[in-house]
Amino acid sequence: MKNTFGSSVSVTVFGESHGEAIGAVLDGIAPGIAVDDEFIAHQMKLRQSVSALSTARREADKVRIVSGVFNGKTTGTPITFIIENQDTRSKDYGELAYKARPGHADFSAQMKYHGFQDFRGGGHFSGRITAGVVAAGAVAISALRSKGIVIGTHILSCGGVFDRPFDDMESDIAKLGDMEFAVLDSEKAEEMQAAITAAKNDGDSVGGRLETAVIGLPAGVGEPWFDTVESLLAHALFGIPAVKGVEFGAGFAAADMLGSQCNDCFSSVNGAPVSETNNNGGILGGITTGLPVVFRVAVKPTPSIYKEQQTIDINTMENTTLQIKGRHDPAIVHRARVVVDSITALVVCDQLAMRFGTDWLK
Repeated sequence: MKNTFGSSVSVTVFGESHGEAIGAVLDGIAPGIAVDDEFIAHQMKLRQSVSALSTARREADKVRIVSGVFNGKTTGTPITFIIENQDTRSKDYGELAYKARPGHADFSAQMKYHGFQDFRGGGHFSGRITAGVVAAGAVAISALRSKGIVIGTHILSCGGVFDRPFDDMESDIAKLGDMEFAVLDSEKAEEMQAAITAAKNDGDSVGGRLETAVIGLPAGVGEPWFDTVESLLAHALFGIPAVKGVEFGAGFAAADMLGSQCNDCFSSVNGAPVSETNNNGGILGGITTGLPVVFRVAVKPTPSIYKEQQTIDINTMENTTLQIKGRHDPAIVHRARVVVDSITALVVCDQLAMRFGTDWLK
């Protein structure tokens, strides 16, 4: 399995949804970066299930750091984050040992691992594994903030309801930091939550879109061709379970523009280049321009729904039906928000370390 991402600063994830513990290893981070336990706990809470909009599984998600931190600072050696699984109900997954859940990785995992995979709760393919990413991402986010680089993500749409796009990015991102349901327009938040509740009451689920902005990145970060900022971010973001699309700047809408509409024209203000538009998402030729890096992520509806569905027995390849039991999210887009922030921070730290050296992040 390929469970590591990054060249200079890398993150490795491990564990299974119903195993003893999950976690992550953050390697290559500069020595001397402050590690704030309270901030890590805050980030973990943003990912937790805390309301009727999420699964009834309630994990404490207390992070234990067992290496790489001494006297509150990174040592420069690998940081290991361990998070115990405490609220598991493996009996809910008994028949799933042989029935492939539609929308899940059960069938593809069977084809790859020949039945040796841990199927309980999705095993290593579960969104539960993102908890370790959030713990590691909290250290990366803190390192970036000390360099004046901030990241923010809001729910652009959910259940067919749309939030407003970013406007004053610094103010908007500051506003999002403590929100459990990160929407810029409070009225739209209520409509989205109503759509999630309606789907839940019908035994179904909804998806959504997340919009992310990274501000403060210097120009000149990234590589052309295969290690572009877009390609590395997309590579890592597609590692998040349920992510099915990533677009930068105007994204697919750029295909319907004229060149005169899509081009971001430069002007100089006090000797610094600026642009009134950002249709290219702050990246040209795979390299940052100094404008905010802006992208959107599509999150599919939670595949675990309570309606009866057609499937197959993966041992006999015979047709059968399945009605999922247990505790599941009617939507995960609001919990995925902090995961996107964390993945973004880890990729940006890696890119900055490649450009300026590891110690630049200190």
